[in-house]
Amino acid sequence: MTRITDLINDENRRWWTLGAMCLALFMVMLDNTVVNVALPSIQRDLDTSISGLEWIVNGYTLSFAVLLAVGGRLGDIFGRRRMFIFGVIVFTLASTTGGFAPDNFSLVASRVLQGVGAAFMMPGTLSIITNAFPPAERGKAIGTWAGVSALALAIGPVLGGFLTEQVSWRAIFFINLPVGVIAVAAALLFVKESRDYTVGRDVDVLGVSVLTLSLTGFVLALIEGNSWGWGSPAILALVAASVVLFIAFIFIEQRVKAPIIEFGLFRSRNFIGAVTVAFIITFSMMGVFFFLALYMQNILGYSALEAGVRFLPTTLVIMVLSPLSGRLSDRIGPRWPIVGGMILITISLYIFSTIEVGDTFSHILPPFILLGAGIGLTMSPMSTAAMNAVTKTKAGVASGVLSMFRMVGGTFGVAALGALFQNQAKVSLDDSLSGLGITASQRTDLAHQLTGGVPHVDGVSQAQAAKLSVAGHDAFVYGFSHAMTMSVGVAAFGVLIAFLLIRGHGESLDEEIIPAGRETAAPERDDAPANEVGVPVA
Repeated sequence: MTRITDLINDENRRWWTLGAMCLALFMVMLDNTVVNVALPSIQRDLDTSISGLEWIVNGYTLSFAVLLAVGGRLGDIFGRRRMFIFGVIVFTLASTTGGFAPDNFSLVASRVLQGVGAAFMMPGTLSIITNAFPPAERGKAIGTWAGVSALALAIGPVLGGFLTEQVSWRAIFFINLPVGVIAVAAALLFVKESRDYTVGRDVDVLGVSVLTLSLTGFVLALIEGNSWGWGSPAILALVAASVVLFIAFIFIEQRVKAPIIEFGLFRSRNFIGAVTVAFIITFSMMGVFFFLALYMQNILGYSALEAGVRFLPTTLVIMVLSPLSGRLSDRIGPRWPIVGGMILITISLYIFSTIEVGDTFSHILPPFILLGAGIGLTMSPMSTAAMNAVTKTKAGVASGVLSMFRMVGGTFGVAALGALFQNQAKVSLDDSLSGLGITASQRTDLAHQLTGGVPHVDGVSQAQAAKLSVAGHDAFVYGFSHAMTMSVGVAAFGVLIAFLLIRGHGESLDEEIIPAGRETAAPERDDAPANEVGVPVA
């Protein structure tokens, strides 16, 4: 008993608190990347299409994005420790149900609940750390927190590949169970409760609901457009409804006391530029990672572990360059590091777009490294540009918006690039299979298998099967190439945005304008760091 008491004394309680927060952070960040290399195995086991795989990724990022700010506010109102523990429990239970998922629908539902848990868990971690540490030690503590995030993102593909290959893809979800139990126990033992008594108790439930419906409808249209028909009444209705709902969301946010998005922030050129770049980076990165995991296993023939290891150059370059780019931004301003980083990302995507069926990993290693360099060079200056564009009292809100745009960008990247991939892959299949005597239903089966390895259709000759295999691989690479071409255009637009909107070092920033009718800023809080609601998403 004496030893336990010694562990929980006031002197070292803060370090145990940091450990609990980092453990939960590791779990959440790991699930951003651990799933990608398991997608081919999931596809084969659950017999799902590429649309189903997209929802496995997007179900998590979408729910995470739209509920992030709500989770932060509920923590301020009801207690950060309480919401942290609730979020960890939801995340852990959802991970467990995901591991037992009998079909794709169940797995997607579990991923959505994982995102909900992460949204309630994550916003309070920095506030808890800030409350636990004195100002002289906060920098070290937050640096450790950020380092754990980078580590999780780096080892995610490797760990996912190892578990998928040696155990099962289901193990990538079950591994969260002991981590979650330990995180909850540590929070109960070591973490002190804290809340923000300066904020009201209003929660923008209507705004969250409308935004969720708008984004979900638009993503659904992108993912299912090829299956339902882009000109079909269902797709057109979804797009129209999404637009109407988003316009309604803007009107709602102008009138509520505690908006999810403070639109007054967008009167700053720097802030507009930063969130646009954040959207574009994750749009490109998540889309590229999604298809490269499939490409390396299904076209290059790597195992899940071998594919995961080959993601390391990118993540390691990001880890090395991110802190260096932050220091560079302090010296010369954020504009040129961001512009330079976006140029590198654009070049890497262009090289990816030239990949052919016969290429080896040596052909994709250079753009892999360039992509990591571009992301690493851009991320820290981008965050600095956004946070320096607002006053300290609005820092938490601004960081929440920045994190939301990152997550939504990743969701849209997988959905939009997936839609283009499917469309162009089907075009390639139609060209390749003409005159082979392959029926329409057989072509549908083949298209369904494009992400699952060597295509196979029952009822064909051996010679036809060989041609089908070649056609399937050609179609995959053709679709991938067109998806990367689209990413090149998006990234190039990011270069232009960064150059035109991001201010250089020493240039005056736009003054923050609070919309009329909004309550005056609350007193600055000592427990609110600049990126309180921010979630480290690479």
